[in-house]
Formats: sequence, structure tokens, C-alpha cells
Amino acid sequence: MVSSNTPSSSSVTLPSPPAGLPLDDNLLLMQNGSMLRKVKSRSWKKQRYYRLQDDGMTVWYARQAGGRTKPSFSISDVETVREGHESELLRSLVDEIPLEHGFTVVFHGRRPNLDLVAGSIEEAQSWVQGLRRLLEIITSMDQQEKMDQWLSDWFQQGDKDQDGRMSFREVQRLLRLMNVDMDPEHALQLFQAADKSESGMLEGEEFVEFYRALTQRSEILELFEILSGDGQKLTLLEFADFLREEQKEGDRASDLALELIARYEPSESAKLRHVLTIDGFLAYLCSPDGDIFSPACRPVYQDMSYPLNHYFIHSSHNTYLLGDQLRGQSSVEGYIRALKRGCRCVEVDVWDGPNGEPIVYHGHTLTSRIPFQDVVATIAQYAFQTSDFPVIVSLENHCSWEQQKVIAQHLTEILGERLLSTTLDGLLPTQLPSPEELRGRILLKGKKMGTLEEELGEAPGDPEELEEPEEEEELEPELEPDVLDFDETARNEEKRKKKVGLEKSKTTLCPALSALVVYMKSVPFRSFAHSKAHYRLYETSSFSEAKARRLVKEAGNEFVQHNAWQLSRVYPSGLRTDSSNYSPQELWNAGCQMVALNIQTAGLEMDLCDGLFGQNGSCGYVLKPAFLCDPQSSFHPERPPGPSLTLLIQVISGQQLPKVANSKEGSIVDPLVRVEIYGVPGDTARQETSYVENNGFNPYWGQTLQFQVRVPELALLRFVVEDYDRASRNDFVGQYTLPWTCVQQGESVCLTFQSYPTQPCFSHQADPDPSLGRDRVLCEAFSPTPCPHRALFLTQVTVTYIFSQRMVQVSTLLPFLCISRSGKSWMKIETECEVVAV
Repeated sequence: MVSSNTPSSSSVTLPSPPAGLPLDDNLLLMQNGSMLRKVKSRSWKKQRYYRLQDDGMTVWYARQAGGRTKPSFSISDVETVREGHESELLRSLVDEIPLEHGFTVVFHGRRPNLDLVAGSIEEAQSWVQGLRRLLEIITSMDQQEKMDQWLSDWFQQGDKDQDGRMSFREVQRLLRLMNVDMDPEHALQLFQAADKSESGMLEGEEFVEFYRALTQRSEILELFEILSGDGQKLTLLEFADFLREEQKEGDRASDLALELIARYEPSESAKLRHVLTIDGFLAYLCSPDGDIFSPACRPVYQDMSYPLNHYFIHSSHNTYLLGDQLRGQSSVEGYIRALKRGCRCVEVDVWDGPNGEPIVYHGHTLTSRIPFQDVVATIAQYAFQTSDFPVIVSLENHCSWEQQKVIAQHLTEILGERLLSTTLDGLLPTQLPSPEELRGRILLKGKKMGTLEEELGEAPGDPEELEEPEEEEELEPELEPDVLDFDETARNEEKRKKKVGLEKSKTTLCPALSALVVYMKSVPFRSFAHSKAHYRLYETSSFSEAKARRLVKEAGNEFVQHNAWQLSRVYPSGLRTDSSNYSPQELWNAGCQMVALNIQTAGLEMDLCDGLFGQNGSCGYVLKPAFLCDPQSSFHPERPPGPSLTLLIQVISGQQLPKVANSKEGSIVDPLVRVEIYGVPGDTARQETSYVENNGFNPYWGQTLQFQVRVPELALLRFVVEDYDRASRNDFVGQYTLPWTCVQQGESVCLTFQSYPTQPCFSHQADPDPSLGRDRVLCEAFSPTPCPHRALFLTQVTVTYIFSQRMVQVSTLLPFLCISRSGKSWMKIETECEVVAV
């Protein structure tokens, strides 16, 4: 029999700095500690004592040197470190704070930046360089080292008196922090068994032994015992058989088994014997090789040579806002965060500002103002750090003619050759250019005088095209006129626009700014018939969420056909003063490319957005299904045809779930798992398990959920963990969302779908049945950053397809990372796959 323990960090000695950490002058200064001024605003600046702990990976703080310390941040939570001149907040305080003394710690997820000011330039540089050095070390860590560091973090939290040892009382406190509600007698037994020195305290390896006993997993042990001939190890042959039969690795299974043993087996002697221990097997299951995403799908793998209108485009609304739309802060940080998370369409609302310089803010509100020049400079700096595919600047221009000249000047001078100011080949386009052709370019979306035909000397312009496009405001959705038919109301409105709007456009739009709009001229939407008759492929319309949703329901197929040849942008209602969001799914179902959301607002809607755009290298562009790219498509998002597909999900168990935010130290979650499908109306569904009382450390559910899906190409699969509450609404614990087409059934078995409306096919590398079809389409994929702050989470998935009287069943243990709204990854599952022809 295998030992009941499932250690994952048997080599850890706690606490200790990372292996090979060079204690240079910068790190020594940080470990000695510094009095730094923490700055939150012009009126909030307070002295704090910050110190790098001996583990080299956590920074604690106190109100003064020698005072009671508390954790401030872990290096693994840090995204980057900026110097003072890069901080918008510190620049605003330049009259009282020398920029050379300041620096900013930027965190992953939605945690606010930490602005600090040192007493000297030298001290500030020591912290900047020291933190950057530690970030390099974190980046280069392998999975085992990250897990070691994670355990060290727990040890630091549990070791309340910071003496490097843990008493049983400290262990009991740590168990509560780790979401463990354990009988004190059982906890004492584990403690005493781990206390080899019989000192009444746990040190280093003893804590690791305690943790190993705490985290035993009977589910994994049972699986390992089934695969192993002697219950102690997997031989090379046994592991290769598993990879071949269960993971469908085919002929490469033997070579891959050798690679994986070398990569994940922690025991050097086992590596030499080419065997896999339970530790190595667990490490493999928790690795990217055991992930739900096919490794081949993690980078940009989709064909990026189609016209722009063939892609969903990651789009932001009111990008400059960090909060609500009435009093929220406007900041270039909004553009930094959007662009770094892969957003490719950002919005700029620009108004006349003082001293002839345009400003950006939410007009006629109390939101703060930022210079337009700073926004453009920020876009220039961050546009292509995450993705080199084109960035679209959606310009809401409210400026006078004079300040429009300044806008044009800033755009051309700051963006330079990256700003597209004419067609790529100097010719009138017959289709929109592709993301591939536009790599590294910035496109302006906005108002334009005349047409490209006029500019290129190909044909006279149509005066109707000089109409002023509708502003993106929606105060009373129920009062909007019916836009489905080009009726008398529309004609009267058109006459009014011609009478006043055309004249305004001619007199107020600056030619220099107008000329910078090439492929994305904003035009008002009247009706689909009107667009076909009067508009061109390089013109785009914006839709309020209410108008767009009504069009989906009442003219869904026409909307699909419209979006097959022209770009559409959908924006949130003006009534969403709290910067809340609408669901983007039903607009994606109709093929709308730029479905703009308030990305500063966490919630279901942004979870769906992150889930969709997490694939294809997180480049901000996702190729639409073929049935949404056909101008003659018969697809209607409200009435999709086609066969159904059955998904059976068995939620088995979890481990090390995080505590609910702001919960009391002694509280333990009562977790349940809800699985949700988002897609066309008939596919959208949700089911959940029962809750497990008082167990966030190793809950077991063992329940099966079943779903029917007709259009998997548009479906998103979402896992949600909540803390059950009898008296009120459940508390959110974490979630993970991914496209259905990203699900990898094993390692090399792809569930693939041919273009709608043909029936789906199933194919794999090992001689697929010809009657099931041989076409192979790579799964769209998302590659989450590996993070040790996670919990093992087992779920088994069975997908059943009906193929003309035949049924093929695919079972797998789905690996996935649940990501909390704070951005910290914390869930992971092992993988096992079984394919059965029924």
C-alpha cells in the first residue's frame, strides 16, 4: 500500500530565503528595514516601517521600527515596480515630494497600487532594485520552488511570535487561517507525530511533515493504486500506458513519460530508475501538462489573417475610470490595466481643458480630469506590452475646433508611425485589414468628414455620410425610437439631423483630426436596411446595450448578417452610474465584435469576458465561429438549430479553499460548487452541489451535474465556489470561466467542432474512426500563470455526442484554476481521461 500522505514539498526547510538568493546591499538594506512614507492621496501620507522578512519573499510593516508587525505583501503578489516619475499620484505631488524618492509597487489583480516615498534617492533605488531582483527570482522558480515558498508563507503566518518554531497553539490558529475545522484531539495527534524532536514545537521539516499528514488525499491515492502494480510507484511502462490509454498521447507516450518523470519526479533516485512516485504523480497532475488547456493552444494559434470584423475584440468602456461614473477617479492607470490584460479597444472621452490642452473625464460629472496628452503617452507606452495586435482608440470627441487641432497634434507626435493615418496600401479597401496586417498599429475610431473614396480620389462623397453620429449616452432606454424599421419616425429624425447635425459636423470637425480616422468611421445606426444601402465596410456603428439586446431578440439573424461585414460596438447604459456591467454573452451570440465593458468592475460579466479572451495567447482577438462571419448566414442566436450535446460533470472534492474576504479569523466556509453554462438562450443553465458544512480545507462532494448544449462554439463554462449561508446570500469564494472549446479531454484528445451547422466530429491522434470524421480543429486555449496559492479540486467530466445513430462518450478529470476576483490563482485539478465508444 502507498503511504496515506501526499507530500508535495518534501524538500522544504522552513523558514529560509529562496535557494541562491544573493544577499546584496539592496536586499540587506530591505531586511534591515526602512521608514517609508505611504501615500494614498494628497491628504493621506503616513510613515510606516517596512522590512523584508528573512524568507526573502514577504514584506511586513509596522507603524514604527520595533513595533508590532503585520504582513504587507508577498513578492509573488507583485506584478512590477515603477519608479516615482511613472506614478500618476506621485507626479501630482511633485511640489512636495521629490519624484526620485518615490516608487510604486503594482500588484496582480485588482489590488490597489502601493505608493511609497523613501528618505533618499539611494534608499528608494535600493528598494526598487531589490524588489525587481526578487521578482526575477520568483519568475524563474519552478513549480516545486513555488510550492516551497507557499508553505513558507503559511509558516510565517502561523508563527505568530516569529521565533522560527510553532507551538500547538500556533498550529491551531494556523488551521483556522487555512480553513480547517479539525477536532483538537486529532490535530494534537498529527502535531505530536510530526514533532520528531519531541520538543513540543514544530520546526522546518517537522512543519512540512505535519502539512503532509494534513493534506492526504484518498481520491488521488485510489487513482494511483489503480494505475500502480505494487501501490508504491508507477514504472515507466505503467506511466506510459496511462498516458497512452487515458491521456490519448498515442505513439509519443513512451518518450513523453520519460520527459514528465524527469520534469516532475522530486526523488533523484526515482528519476534514475525512471519511475514516478506519488509525489511526482501529484506534481504532474497539478502542472500545466495536466491542465485543461492543450499546450498547443496556449500561444496565439488562431488564424489572424481574416478581416477585423471576423473577430471578437476585447473592448473597454470609459477606460479612464477607476470607479463609478459620477464621482470616480479618472486615471491613466485605467489604460495601463486595460492594455496589460489584453484589451484592444480603449475609450477616450475628450473635452476642452484649460490652457488650450484637452482633458479626459466623464463629461458633466464630478469625475476627476486627466490631460489628454498623458492618456496618449500611456497608450503609446503600454499598447503592445501584452499583445502586438492592433489597438483601437475609440474617441468620443467633445472639443472645440481649436482643441481638436491639439488632439490631432498629440496623436501624431506621440504615437508617430504606429498611428495608422491612411489605408495600408493607399487603395480603397475591399475588406477590412486583418489583425496580422495591423500588428503594432494604433487605429482611431471616431467622427470623419466625407469618405475614403473622396480622400483617395475614387468617387464623390455622399452628403448623407456627413451626419453626426449618435453620442454614446442612454438615459432612458424605454424612450428610444423603434430602429428596426426605417419608418416615418426615422425619416423625420433623419431630416432633423440633416438640418442641424450636418451643418454642425461641417463647421466643428477639424480636418486634421478627421483625416486620422481611416478604417473606423463612426456612423449612426438607423436600420439594417439603411446600413446595407448607404454604409461602407470601413464604417462602424455604436449601439446602446438596450438597443442591441432588442435587435438580438427581434432581428437576430439580420444582426448576425450585419456583423459579418461591418464592425459593431456595444456600450453600457448611461443609467449604470455605478459602472456596473451588462452580460456580454448575448451580444457575442449575435457576432458583435466590440462589446465594451467597465473592466474596473469585478463580477460575472467580467468573468465571462476574461474567460473568452483568456484564450489565443490572451492577445485580445478571438476568431468568431464561421457561422457568424457569413453575410448570408441563417443563424439566429435566439433560435439556434442543430443537435444537442450532453455534458456530465462529477464534482468530486476540493482542498485548501481560501477564506471569504473580511471573514473572522475563526470562521470556516461551508463550500458548494455551482457549474454554469453561458451561451445561446437554450444552452444557458446552472446547477450546483450541496454544501459541505464547516470544511474549506478538504471538502468532498461526489455529485454529478448534467447539461445539454446545442451551440458549443459560443458556450462558456463557469465554475463558482460559494460559502453557503442559511440566513442570507451566499458569499463568493472564487470562480473560473473558460470557453467550452478550450476544454482539453486528456492531453492530446481534442473535442473538436466543425463550422456550424454541420455536425460536430470527434478526433484524436490514434487512428480516429473515419465514420466520425477526420477534420481536426485545435481547441481555443487559455494559459493561466502557475501559482502556488491554490487548492486541488477534482471534477470528472463526461461528454456524450450523438453522431448519426452512434454515441461516443468521453470522460475526463478536468484540471482548472479557479481565480478569485482579487486575481489570485488558487484552484487546480488533476487530469484523467477515458474515451469509450458506446
